[in-house]
Amino acid sequence: MSPTNPPLAAKLGGLKSSAIRDLLKLTARDEVISLAGGLPDAELMPRERLAAAADAALRGSAVLQYTESPGWAPLRDVLRQRESAKLGRAVGLDEVFVTHGSQQALSLLAEVLLDPGALVVVEDPAYVGALQVFRAAGARIVAVPLDSEGMRLDALKELLARGERPVIVHTVSNFHNPGGVTMSPPRRRELAELADTYGFWVIEDDPYGELWFDRPSPDPVATYSRNVIRLSSASKILAPALRVGWMVAQERICRAVELLKQGADLCGSALTHQIAADLLTDETWLTGHVDTVRAAYGDRAKALVHAVRTRFGDRVSCTDAAGGMFVWADFTDGTDTDRLLPRALQHGVAFVPGSAFAVDTDYSHSMRMCFTTFEPSTLETAVDRMAGAAERLRATQAGEPTQL
Repeated sequence: MSPTNPPLAAKLGGLKSSAIRDLLKLTARDEVISLAGGLPDAELMPRERLAAAADAALRGSAVLQYTESPGWAPLRDVLRQRESAKLGRAVGLDEVFVTHGSQQALSLLAEVLLDPGALVVVEDPAYVGALQVFRAAGARIVAVPLDSEGMRLDALKELLARGERPVIVHTVSNFHNPGGVTMSPPRRRELAELADTYGFWVIEDDPYGELWFDRPSPDPVATYSRNVIRLSSASKILAPALRVGWMVAQERICRAVELLKQGADLCGSALTHQIAADLLTDETWLTGHVDTVRAAYGDRAKALVHAVRTRFGDRVSCTDAAGGMFVWADFTDGTDTDRLLPRALQHGVAFVPGSAFAVDTDYSHSMRMCFTTFEPSTLETAVDRMAGAAERLRATQAGEPTQL
């Protein structure tokens, strides 16, 4: 008699792997220029400074021990000071919680705030990591579209006027992933006012806010309401390997998250918390380091946008990259990016099709490109390869003879 396999949780039936993570497996070949992964440039990560901070931390024995569940207190104090400056108000130490990357904060918040069937509003196109979290929580997800000023609040207000009452409204407020846009200051204030009026939580997901190119990011949405939970991370300005993220939220939210984190992983790493605190408090060094990253990414972003607009002309429209890591592009000639991707891989270039980020809207003619890990000349080559792949796809569809 064959054994019966024990079942898995029913909620797994509605989950699927991230299309982006799956795509990374296909783009590992050296000859492929991958604009698919949302990765910071490892060559710009401060190896020597990280090593010095690690060496200093390891001279003490406490760094090898468990630390507090909300995070190593000195790091939380550093973050408290930084976030107080951003928000223009005093943030209490009990309002700061350190997590294993900001993605863990999002996951724990979903457990704290959402019951199965609760309504969550996301942006469309949506951050894939947020969709995975909210689907795992059994939420009912409704999307509102983006435009050049970020989340369209007219669409959100129409939803509220119909009697819908979200528990969470999630926004990537700065240099949207994948949309590339930044929420305008008036919309930030209005979103906060809607949260206060209707009693919902805003999760302001902000891992890219420090990566502005021409002018600083606007004041956070959390500036205008205590009903806004702000998430951020050291991954994009220091190194993802630290796995240091944080949230700023009402004390009662932090206490609830603490209960769940204790059951998930007890606490974070005292070692990486001390390393992060060391680097974040070295303000002169940090300013120079982040300026270097901004300058490099800014040059690369401009090169990618210029190459796309020059090579494709009016067949593709794309966002202006004012910061962050991504450019969002739409084929105005009807090119299907899901069908384009296999051709692009044959030509040695990769991107993420827009369908990976779709909730309610058809983004079959869209794509996300990441510009952070290649020099301008390589990005120009990538766009040339993509254009060649698009030409081959069009010729194939038209029944013309083609050649690689």
